[in-house]
Amino acid sequence: MAKAKVRYVCDVCGYETLKWLGSCPQCGSWGSFIEKAPPLSLSSVSVKSPPTLQKILEEEFEERLVTGIGEFDRVLGGGIVKGSVCLLGGEPGIGKSTLLLQIAGKLSSDGKPVLYVSAEESIKQVASRASRLGINSDRFYLVSENNIETIIETAKLSPIELIIIDSIQTVQSDQVGGVPGSVSQVRECAQRVFSFAKEEGISAFMVGHVTKEGNIAGPKLLEHLVDVVLYFEGDKRTQYRTLRSVKNRYGSTLEVGIFEMTSKGLMEVKDPSAIFLSGLEGVSGAAIGVVMEGERPLIIEVQALVTPTFFPYPRRVVQGFDFNRFQLLVAVLEKRIGLPLGKYDVYLNIVGGLKTNDPALDVPVCCAIFSSYKDIPFESGSLFIGEVGLLGEVRPVSFMGMRLSEAQRQGFSRAYVPKMKENMNLKDMKVYEVRFLKEILDRVERGV
Repeated sequence: MAKAKVRYVCDVCGYETLKWLGSCPQCGSWGSFIEKAPPLSLSSVSVKSPPTLQKILEEEFEERLVTGIGEFDRVLGGGIVKGSVCLLGGEPGIGKSTLLLQIAGKLSSDGKPVLYVSAEESIKQVASRASRLGINSDRFYLVSENNIETIIETAKLSPIELIIIDSIQTVQSDQVGGVPGSVSQVRECAQRVFSFAKEEGISAFMVGHVTKEGNIAGPKLLEHLVDVVLYFEGDKRTQYRTLRSVKNRYGSTLEVGIFEMTSKGLMEVKDPSAIFLSGLEGVSGAAIGVVMEGERPLIIEVQALVTPTFFPYPRRVVQGFDFNRFQLLVAVLEKRIGLPLGKYDVYLNIVGGLKTNDPALDVPVCCAIFSSYKDIPFESGSLFIGEVGLLGEVRPVSFMGMRLSEAQRQGFSRAYVPKMKENMNLKDMKVYEVRFLKEILDRVERGV
């Protein structure tokens, strides 16, 4: 029988090879390869008895911990499922610890004991922040520890319903080698937390740092291991933050929560449509659209700036919108509308720092670029909805009724939309149905 081969694993990124290398070809780290024992053969593994099969007799609903923070509960699908393991990622200083402290404060105030494990900061630092947020509950337990074995033992001896570990990259285990934050340490510590939460029926939250590319640092296995993966996003230069789910075994991944960072912590934004509008009228280069975040319609403003280029290749700068989709729309404007954008730099921005991939934003993006190029502002109260195809046609999008109802509630008087099967009778709003993008732009240019 052939001898099992020894493998070497990079302790930084998890890259595997059959021979030892001085430098990792994937992440470029030096001296990071460690020897990994070969897998056991089938003959040396004792086979356990097969599990007992069970039938699903009746539908069971997950028991949830409702935090009382509406925007947070919305993203999770109604609250924290008991026994679930959640991973929260985000840039440093974006407000991850503040959000989790407020969640712990809400739950502990409602009589649910919470253990907050700070592996990065001292108890004094966390207690000071908790005091500033107005958290004062005898069911809120705080410990500063970075050894996972000690953390698990402490949690087992405490009558808690939620454990928060901030952060998983700074926790280490005595059972494996490597420094805190390495692949082996992060994987082992996350597995310990996952097993503890499932065995004891206790919910767990882990904070994860992000890389320069915006991904959660550590192995991708970490995201596959947990039940829920949340990202806390936003521009630190503004006060608004968005919470979105990229994985949720207990609910939708389409919902988004909007928060405002204040001196008293994170506050829910009850009417998020208002924060994505600049409030400026009569200025060229701006168009209003409606995007769907889960079951919530949001009114957002798209701003574009088209200027002559001084470079061999024109610049394309995009914030909050898919860059490849933006390139496609620029090509459609050049071919179907006749705009010579190859001689111009084009800049695009979604007001408020929101990031979206909703295809209904295609028409507002094209209209904003056209408005900036022609230097023609849109009439006040105008709204644009629709997906743009390669032929310049405007395609219908989902949830049209909800989008138009939200626009009417916000006071918009006219809307340019694709051809619809149903007749939308809205009071105080004129709805213009079009088949091609050129129809909208011709109407705007003529001032109709």
